[in-house]
Amino acid sequence: METCIGFKNWVLHILKSLLPQTTHLTTPTTTNKESQTEVVLKMEQIEHKMVAVNGINMHVAELGKGPTVLLIHGFPELWYTWRHQILYLASHGYRAIAPDLRGYGDTTGAPISDPAKFTTLHVVGDLVALIDAVAGPGENNKVFVVAHDWGAVMAWALCLYRPDKVKALVALSVPFSPRNPKYKPLDALQHLYGKDYYITRFQEPGEIEGEFAVWGTERVLSNFFNFRKPEALCLPKGIGFGTSPDDPITLPSWISKEDLAYYTSKFEKTGFTGGLNYYRALNINWELTAPWTGAQIKVPVKFIVGDLDLTYHTMGAKDYIQKGGFKKDVPLLEDVVILQGVAHFLHEEKPDEINQHIHHFIQHFSVEP
Repeated sequence: METCIGFKNWVLHILKSLLPQTTHLTTPTTTNKESQTEVVLKMEQIEHKMVAVNGINMHVAELGKGPTVLLIHGFPELWYTWRHQILYLASHGYRAIAPDLRGYGDTTGAPISDPAKFTTLHVVGDLVALIDAVAGPGENNKVFVVAHDWGAVMAWALCLYRPDKVKALVALSVPFSPRNPKYKPLDALQHLYGKDYYITRFQEPGEIEGEFAVWGTERVLSNFFNFRKPEALCLPKGIGFGTSPDDPITLPSWISKEDLAYYTSKFEKTGFTGGLNYYRALNINWELTAPWTGAQIKVPVKFIVGDLDLTYHTMGAKDYIQKGGFKKDVPLLEDVVILQGVAHFLHEEKPDEINQHIHHFIQHFSVEP
């Protein structure tokens, strides 16, 4: 299987680099100070397989035995964004399942030329089929869900459309966003932030992809990973993140060159269009979800966000989270955690803290009746 061979070759490459100096690989970090060679060997134990779901072939990474935890990534991410959580959950008696969402990584079959095929209904359809495939049919095939960024958007939709599939949710970065029947989301965002706002810039098919091609995949990814300003992200045409193609590529402390190389290899293969289509389907989602206007999320939830996360500083987000609106829409919201000095990719930046938050929450629901 190509995806298995590709990942194993990458692992072997890392192991070779570790032989003369075992400090090269900086991820995944661990709380028990085990050697990085041991960590990479554990990564090699992750099983990679393809699962036919909802008309596409979904690549899934899996490790561990026990209650299933479905890990849903965002943009620009892959299953690999959960590498820390996969190892931790598997070592604590859980079965960690991390797919590449439609349009990403080694998942194939989604028509990336058509953003209308990337709505919440499509992606939730993929996830429900995946849950049925990995947890089995019947009334007891609920799973825990941990999700970040666009993964969180899809997790909220999963809880809204099919709460019977979810035991509990840990949502990272993106809170629930109730449908406003008066305004289409893209219209509202452009009105608030202007034409240079990144979501607005992502709308025209091919335009931002062309700029990304000029900047280079590795630089685009590093710019996203490095962004930690508590403000709206704007990407003016021809200027982008404001860095020069000649500037050296820098990395945040929580990601290694090998990590970036893995992400880069996958996005160079697929391009960014699949991930950008989620943004391009925003107004379509609004049109399709009118029946759920005013509906509440009825599963137990824990929400975690960094205080430097751009999503936390979206207009109205703080008040919604802190002044009762969030709890009204999500009545089973049990905990809200604001991590100080932490930006958007919190599960990679602070994996030990996030792992403990996840485990502490889901273990209360892990005992079967």
